[in-house]
Amino acid sequence: MNSAGRPLPQVTQNELQAMAYRDPLTGLGNRHRLREKVQAVALERADDPAPFTIGIANLDGFKPLNDLFGSEAGDEILCQVAHRLKACIPDGATVTRHEGDEFAFLLPLVFEKTSAERLGQMIKEVLSAPYDLGDRNVRLSASFGFAVYPFAGEEFEELLKSAETALYRSKRRGRGQITVYSREIAQEMKRATQLEQALRNAIIADAVDVHFQPIVRIRDGSVVGFEALARWIDADLGFVSPAVFVPLAEERGFIDALSETLLRKAAEAALSWPRELFLSFNLSSAQLMDIGTAPSILSTLNRVGLDPCRLELEITETAVMTSADTAERIIWDLRQAGIRISLDDFGTGQSSLGRLRDFTFDKVKIDRAFVSRITTDRASEHIVKAIIAMCDGLDLQVVAEGIEEKADADKLQALGCAMGQGYYYGRPVDAAATLRYLAQNHRDFAMPQHQTA
Repeated sequence: MNSAGRPLPQVTQNELQAMAYRDPLTGLGNRHRLREKVQAVALERADDPAPFTIGIANLDGFKPLNDLFGSEAGDEILCQVAHRLKACIPDGATVTRHEGDEFAFLLPLVFEKTSAERLGQMIKEVLSAPYDLGDRNVRLSASFGFAVYPFAGEEFEELLKSAETALYRSKRRGRGQITVYSREIAQEMKRATQLEQALRNAIIADAVDVHFQPIVRIRDGSVVGFEALARWIDADLGFVSPAVFVPLAEERGFIDALSETLLRKAAEAALSWPRELFLSFNLSSAQLMDIGTAPSILSTLNRVGLDPCRLELEITETAVMTSADTAERIIWDLRQAGIRISLDDFGTGQSSLGRLRDFTFDKVKIDRAFVSRITTDRASEHIVKAIIAMCDGLDLQVVAEGIEEKADADKLQALGCAMGQGYYYGRPVDAAATLRYLAQNHRDFAMPQHQTA
């Protein structure tokens, strides 16, 4: 009975079953529906197991967008995605929604890798068009993983796991990627999982280290700060490049723990330097999508006791573009606390001038790709000259990366570049070696007694 005393409508068994197989938000089928459909197709082809394909699509950057605009806007986007997918999948195909921003497909007439990739590309383009939220439009990309039956698995769970493995591989490679499962990819992902476990253990054991590379004033070679760089040497794996383990931490969702450990160690080391020297530290693209980043950084600095005005955070243009609204909010919060922001790898993105106009930076780092050819390539020289002139007009400091020869430094000084960094001035070294460097290269610095004993 309801409050008016009328009997409540009875829900039939068929209606209950339909509800159990349907996603209530989008009206699409759910994981149970996909399993039912896959098992039915496999049964149909039991005597002559012709291939078919399942795929998974995951929206890139959906979580920070959902956090920024709210769950109502997020739900609206998911409904628009569902509408587009129903409209563009081939006849006879099925599209379902699983958890969050993950959608799946059953494609009975896609038999091999090339067709799956071609279809994935088409769907990706459909999903990349702007989404209308009434007062604004937003854009999203999507990553895809496909698995072909029976090569990637004969049972539903195995087939779905293979598609998920392919999706993980896509996510590791960046946004908007398409991967079709293969045994080679499975082995690659298995190695990545082993590496992930070793790295997680290293973070817990405080075994990931920080090295420091000097940033100098070019006119006299005097040190003005150091960039902190992650270093990891595993007992079994040996040296693991940060170009490998940092993206892995981003992809597997524990970049915050890694970054917090590295920042703590770097800040503790910086306490032993002369107070006028700054610490430069890199933020990942994932951190610029997380509104908890600024409070976490400030909390770490507070615990260590390092003045936020001594910290400079390096961010790449690509990272800023990934989720511009969230990034803008994070940058504003950090700068309000006195932290300076440096735009790293300048000149290698797709809209650097737009970023300089839309965001407030304190410094620009000229990418080594231009610096390394400044004495041999006229185009590189002119690009560097133009960047320096532009930054001077915008009242931005400039650092040239990748200086390896005296001729590079001389050319940069002649062009008006104030600061530089590279092997010519010093390679990255650990905290103790950094103190020895300072003892030799900073006139007001004396080694702490416990370091000289």
